Parts: sequence; C-alpha cells; structure tokens
Amino acid sequence: MAIEQTDTTVTISLDSDPSTSVTVLLHGANVLSWKVGGVEKLWLSEKAILDSSKAVRGGIPLVFPVFGKATEGPTAALPQHGFARLSPWEFLGKTESSPLTVQFGLGPESVPAALASAWPYDFTLVYTIALSETSLKTSMSVENTSTTAWDFQVLFHTYFRIPDVSTVAVTGLADTVVKDKVSKSEYTAAAADVTIAAEVDRVYENVAAPVTITSAGKPFFALERTNVDDVVVWNPWTKASTNMGDFAPAEGYQTMICVEAGSVSKWNALQPGSIWEASQTMTAL
Repeated sequence: MAIEQTDTTVTISLDSDPSTSVTVLLHGANVLSWKVGGVEKLWLSEKAILDSSKAVRGGIPLVFPVFGKATEGPTAALPQHGFARLSPWEFLGKTESSPLTVQFGLGPESVPAALASAWPYDFTLVYTIALSETSLKTSMSVENTSTTAWDFQVLFHTYFRIPDVSTVAVTGLADTVVKDKVSKSEYTAAAADVTIAAEVDRVYENVAAPVTITSAGKPFFALERTNVDDVVVWNPWTKASTNMGDFAPAEGYQTMICVEAGSVSKWNALQPGSIWEASQTMTAL
C-alpha cells in the first residue's frame, strides 16, 4: 500500500499491483484518475483546470447540496451543482488496508466565504474512497450539525473513459421515469439499452435494476448503488462540448460517457444531528 501526498493531490496504489491506483485532487475531492493495471478508467479533459479556480471537467466531481441550478429555495444563490466541487477538502488519512481506503472531509469553515454565506448551514461531509483490484467504491456521509433541518441533493458525477461512444450502451434503465433536459420532456424509458447518437442529458429516476455500461456488446463497467436511486446519463456531443471552454480534445465526447449515481430527483430532508449515507461501486469488467 502506498499513499503519496502533494500540496494539491493524494494518490493511493495497491501493494499487489502499484499500477492500480487512484489520484484525488484536494480541490473538490475530485477523483482525477482511476487506473486498473495501468489502464485509465476515467475521462479527464485535456483542458481541465486544476488550479482550484473552478470545477474540474472530468474524473468524478462531487455535487452537493444542489444538482443543476436552483431558481428558488435555500440553494438558489449557489452556482450550478453547489459548492462541494469548488471547495478545498481535508485529507483525513487511511482508514483500512483491505480494501485500501482513505477519507476526505469538508465543513463550512473550508467553503469559500461567498459560497458559505449563500447556504448558511452547518454540516460535515466525509468522502470515503476504497480501491481494490478491479473496483472503486466512493461513499458520501452527510451530517447535519445545524440546529435546524435542511434539504440537499448529492451526485457522483462520474466521467467514464470508453473506447467509442457509438458502440456503447447503458443497460438497466428501462421502465423508469426520465426527465430529459435536451427535449425538455418527461416520459417512461422504453428501450432496454440507452445508446448515444446525439446530445444526451437525462435523469433516470428510482432505478432499481443493476446498471452496466457495455462496449461493442460486451460488459465494460458495472455500477452498483446504495441509497442513491437516480442515474444521470450525459454526453455533450458536438455542439455542447464546443461551447465548453475547458472541454478537450474537441472529439473527446467520442471517448467519454457520464453515468452518474445520485439522489437528485427529489430533495433529501436531514434533521439536526442526523447522518445520511450513500455509495457507488464501479467495477471494470
């Protein structure tokens, strides 16, 4: 087991295979890299900004306490996707050796002042990352340390690296309610497989089935979820990716797909002193 820490990142790797590793940027506790046997499993933009001035384009950004951009309510003053991905997290250290597990923490005292004042509640977030030979588990603990209740949403905004988006499908999403942000409509998913041939930005609600990403008909990633019932599928395709200044290369949409486990279709109410926990486990197949 190896843990390497710099001023900005933490990298962990397995004793049994040092080429299996995870690198986390302290800004946002954003996972930048997950390698299995030296093979990168996450997509990171070549123009991703890593100097703490903005959110990272790629890897696994963390969304809290709001998904998207609220127009009313307590989170309306926050930027899109909230402040967790814009804040410096503290490395709390290793908690287990098998699987190799580390934790990161965030409280209101570490949130940039303008963002903290925009959502003035007390909280503690603990982000746990567990690495094994073929799997990566990310877990979030949300504790309300305020004297009043508050609502929140959480999302693991995972960018998977894939060989070719034209041969990729996401299974396990049929017969669920879909909020489609591209067509601005709501419907029930009918197709057994979700494929990508244009811009896709959808929230699949209350997904009960296991979710698998296939490539050329073969299983490529498996996604298990605990206490996060929604799955977001996103690929910006050509027009939307061109409009993002930190998205590169231009054809990068062909080798990435976001399949994001979260609790975003409704608000989670958390009472004072209560803790909410959830996790996702990604397995490279």
